[in-house]
Amino acid sequence: MWPRIGDLRTLSLGTPGEMRSRLNTLVLSGVKTATAGLLSEYAEEGEELEYVGERLALVDDHDRLVGVVEVTGVEVVRFADVTWDFARSEGEGDRDLDEWRTGHRNFWAREGSTVTDDTSVVCVRMRLVSAGAGGTDTGDLGT
Repeated sequence: MWPRIGDLRTLSLGTPGEMRSRLNTLVLSGVKTATAGLLSEYAEEGEELEYVGERLALVDDHDRLVGVVEVTGVEVVRFADVTWDFARSEGEGDRDLDEWRTGHRNFWAREGSTVTDDTSVVCVRMRLVSAGAGGTDTGDLGT
């Protein structure tokens, strides 16, 4: 199961370190309004998919609360069917869909998952509800 802060499931983007810090900054600045995960990861972790209206605690490398996001959309699609509109919403600077696909395939391969065109991807859209300075283990940050 994913860690919780209060009643909120946590959202830990990317891998710890520079990547997570960069992705969190993109969310907190309003640039990153989507994220993708592998459906198989949910099964491995025993987690349900996010749902529209759910609020998630955005966390840093130490599972400390840095912000709260609200899920505005969830869709499960084949990797080959992820749209450019969604990929661009991830806000990570990819210039086109091929670059997004290559980057995500490489990321998931480093994490031990082989991704094919038929791999199921969970596409989550979100909006920032509140942001904090970090270092908070509990508290509502406007939740």
